[in-house]
Amino acid sequence: MPTAITCTSLSFTWSDGTPVFEDLDVAFSPGRTGLVGVNGSGKSTLLKLIAGELTPTDGTVRVAGEIGYLPQNVTLDTALRVDEALGIAAQRVALHAIEAGDVAEEHFETVGDDWDVEERALATLGELGLGHIELDRTIGEVSGGESVLLRLAALLLRRPDVLLLDEPTNNLDVYARRRLYAAVAAWPGVMVVVSHDRELLELADQIADLRSGGITWYGGNYSAYEEALATEQEAAERMVRFAEADLKKQKRELVEAHTKLARRTRYANKMYENKREPRAVMKLKKRSAQVSAGKHRIMHEEKLAEAKDRLDEAVEAVRDDDEIRVDLPYTAVPPGRDVLTLMDLELAYGARVAGGFDLRGPERIALIGRNGAGKTTLLRTIAGELEPVSGEAKAHVPLRFLPQRLDVLDGELTVAENVYRFAPSATNNRIRARLARFLFRGGRADQKAATLSGGERFRAALAALMLAEPAPQLLMLDEPTNNLDMASVRQLTTALESYEGALIVASHDLPFLESIGITRWLLLDGELQEITPEAVGYPA
Repeated sequence: MPTAITCTSLSFTWSDGTPVFEDLDVAFSPGRTGLVGVNGSGKSTLLKLIAGELTPTDGTVRVAGEIGYLPQNVTLDTALRVDEALGIAAQRVALHAIEAGDVAEEHFETVGDDWDVEERALATLGELGLGHIELDRTIGEVSGGESVLLRLAALLLRRPDVLLLDEPTNNLDVYARRRLYAAVAAWPGVMVVVSHDRELLELADQIADLRSGGITWYGGNYSAYEEALATEQEAAERMVRFAEADLKKQKRELVEAHTKLARRTRYANKMYENKREPRAVMKLKKRSAQVSAGKHRIMHEEKLAEAKDRLDEAVEAVRDDDEIRVDLPYTAVPPGRDVLTLMDLELAYGARVAGGFDLRGPERIALIGRNGAGKTTLLRTIAGELEPVSGEAKAHVPLRFLPQRLDVLDGELTVAENVYRFAPSATNNRIRARLARFLFRGGRADQKAATLSGGERFRAALAALMLAEPAPQLLMLDEPTNNLDMASVRQLTTALESYEGALIVASHDLPFLESIGITRWLLLDGELQEITPEAVGYPA
């Protein structure tokens, strides 16, 4: 019997009463499934329910086989050794003891049949581009992206029947992503991947589109899904046009029916008043005319109601996904004005900015480099969150920094309360008006930050920074597209195109960087160096 996931009448509601699913029925079969949907549709929540990280409010989840789950935000104890993170520490100790001549029975029980576990671990690390990481090193010595791959390596070593991946390419550099793509392509069992990474979704065998609490299936990869969706939307838009035309026709016919009714009523009254026929006959004709006209009117009113229903159904089938509508405040920086100065900067963990670096005017800087090169450390140093080992980082204008982990939010506070922390002088109406632009309308603004999806947390954090006073003339973003659906990435791109301040963006998402009008490319690889756009594909 093939391994599979079956969710029956699945319902889930957050503790604050926010519903996510109601009576959801879905089954995942062998193969790679790309689970897509707009931010907040419940993709990560569904994976957590399948993985047993959350308990359904109602309904059941059944999984045939062992589950391996890679969450969106991977956190590992920095004191752990790599072999402990991989789950093979006990087997290694037992193996080394046996090799040293200790033939205690418990060592053989610990090893079981897994005599090559150390070799498999090293091979798996090598396949994921982590061959340089020794098993005795600690997690504190690896980067955030490397820790994601370590967690994936641990899952691959376990060989689970079902693998759940939630935004696995977040925080991975270009080369680490390629390693992950290869691992995904080679996966033999059931895999469900939540991702906004188009290249990863191209490896899917089918796409499951989670929308309005239900799932629609599309065969093939993401390109096939887009083609099928485009065809559906063209048909849906045609149906809207037909339904609108029919509605106009039914309204016109209803007006005509009312007009005919009025004419018949006037004619019957006139004939009755003139008494050209016996009174009894006249009353009968008058009543008959009124009944006939009334039936005619009712028939057209029913047709009009049906036409309205058909239009509502047609409109519902047309996608009009809400997107972030970022209205950035006036933040213009004159050309040539000093924005940022870095002088002989040596960062924690070893990266350097030799000599001086100046950012002037509304320049747009792309900061690229491998995982662990120090990009986040550099941004945090500029933001004043970390002290440099030596040298100076000085901003000459107001700046705001949106970190990868979005830890600017207090999970116990509501979205509106979080924004108020950054703008205590702003009125409640102003805060809620701004949040509405970020799709937190009405009661959504009163939702606790801890219950938000990754994309929703990004919107809330960005709203907080944009509403803060003073508004930023230097905006620094660390992997801003990690948790955004594709529609939101496009909208963020549009918003940043109209931003008139200076911009520094650390990202591995090269298509996004190219779309926002980058003027200078900086590579951090031990030292900070400017490179040409042609050299962005730096060698592996």
